[in-house]
This record gives sequence, C-alpha cells and structure tokens, in this order.
Amino acid sequence: MENDSQSLATDFIFLGFSNLAELQKLLFVVFLLLYLVTLSTNATIMTIIRLDPSLHTPMYFFLSVLSFLETCYTFVIVPKMLVDLLAERKAISFLGCAVQMYFFLFLGCSHSFLLATMGYDRFVAICHPLHYNSIMTRRVCVQLVIASALIGLLAAQADTTLIFCLPFQASRKLNHFFCDIAPVLSVAFADTSLSESVVFTLAIFVLLIPLMLILISYLFILFTILKIPSAAGRRKAFSTCSAHLMVVVVHYGCASSIYLRPNASYSSDQDAVISVAYTILTPLLNPMIYSLRNKDVKMALRKSLRKNRLSQKDFH
Repeated sequence: MENDSQSLATDFIFLGFSNLAELQKLLFVVFLLLYLVTLSTNATIMTIIRLDPSLHTPMYFFLSVLSFLETCYTFVIVPKMLVDLLAERKAISFLGCAVQMYFFLFLGCSHSFLLATMGYDRFVAICHPLHYNSIMTRRVCVQLVIASALIGLLAAQADTTLIFCLPFQASRKLNHFFCDIAPVLSVAFADTSLSESVVFTLAIFVLLIPLMLILISYLFILFTILKIPSAAGRRKAFSTCSAHLMVVVVHYGCASSIYLRPNASYSSDQDAVISVAYTILTPLLNPMIYSLRNKDVKMALRKSLRKNRLSQKDFH
C-alpha cells in the first residue's frame, strides 16, 4: 500500500483534453482512425520502396527512413494518448515520462537533420547530376542517416537529463497529453532559467541549423533551375523538390512555433492544438504528400496493385 502511494506521488498527471470530457470518446475514434491510416500509409511506402528495384535510389532510401521515423514517432505518443482518452486517471510514471520525452526528442531531432540530408540529396541531384551516383553512394547515404540519428540521440540525452534532474512539485499536473518540454518544466519545483536557456539553445541548433542548410541547398537549386532553358525542364526539376519543400514547411513551422520561443509565452491550449498537428496530422500528411506528388511512387503502387490482382486471379 505504501509503495502504491509513493508511486502515485511521483506520477505525472495529464490534463490534456480534460476540458473536452464529453468529446473524449469521439476524439478516441477520430485519433485511432488517423493513427491506423498513418501506420498503413507509412508501411505501404516502406514496403513499396523495399520491393520495387526502380525505387532503390538515395532519394527513396531517405524517404523510407523518414517513413520509419514517422511511424516510431507516433508510436511514442499516440497509443498512450488513446488509452488516456478512455481512462479516468490519465497518469504516467516518472520513468515513463522521461522515456517518452527522450524518444520523442530523439526521433524529432533526427527527423530535422534527416530533412536537411534530403535537401542535400536534391542539391546534388539537380546541381551536380553527372556526379550524383559517385557522391551519393549507398555508404554515404547510410552515414548521413547514422549522423542524423546520433545528433538526435545526443540532443535528446542532454535535454532529458537536464530536465529530469530538477525537483518537481508534488501535484505534477501537466496541461498536455504527453511529456513535452514546456509542460514538464512548468511543474518543476526550482528555478528553471538555466535549464530553459540550455533547452532553447539546443532547439536553435536542432531546428535552425538544418533549416539553414536546407535553405542554402534550395538557393543553389533555384539558381540551377533558372538556368534550364525549357519550361518543361524547369518544371520537372522543381517537381522532384516540391514534396520535400512541403514537408519542410509543415515540420519546421509546427516545431518552431513551440520550441523557438521563451518558455514564459507557453500556452497550454495553443500548444496542445499544435502538438496534435505535429504528432498526429504531420506523420499522416507526409507520406500522402510524397505519394500523391511523386510519379515514381504512384507508378510503383499501381504496379504492386496489378501484381496483387494477377496473383489473386492465378490463385482462384
């Protein structure tokens, strides 16, 4: 009994969606459907890229890694959120909260640098097409993905350790639906100005540096595209970048609005809405953007569906 009361005292309580008590069952159904669609679309993209030899290129290798990150990213947040929507007591243990934040930050930071890597891939493909295969070798692609993951790992380790070394209030009520940085810092029982400064500096590093690299890549890409004499050639070159650009705008738009600002301007309601966008909607939109705007992916999908139909006919 004593152990139970001690564990209850160290739990964090989620208050996210508590002002929508009568809508929580509806939200559960909506978020569950979105989650299942997200899993299936990302799984479809990874499977198609794996099975179709025409998609065994650096661009689609990075896209499959992006889909894998999106799948893991939602897995860290959404299942617990769905359980809490149906639970009376929406709680998470101290260790559980730290683990959730660590993996959320690790995957989010890796995602940022992977988008920069994908921008570099487009830069090489358009600005140096004759040297593309010699520059973007399989080994280089794997090294770039590992580097993105290592940076994400170190940033997540630094943030999580810094935050969870702080003493916390007894109530530990978070105005959120998962263990994000600002809500957890808001229940710390100490001066958090140093922690906030370090977290903000890391956020600048993780968000602005990849974004600057992407902007530089696209500046060179733009100059190269403008030199192409035919309008059809310019359209074709730009079409290979449009999906990546849309994903970049959504990712950095949502992340910057939350993490690149002083903690004093933290708004639980506003952040909850934006967090729903980047934890549920963005992982759903990204594969759809790539599949709907990419001829190669659409052709591979049609080819796969035709094969399935033919195999079913042969079976019958």
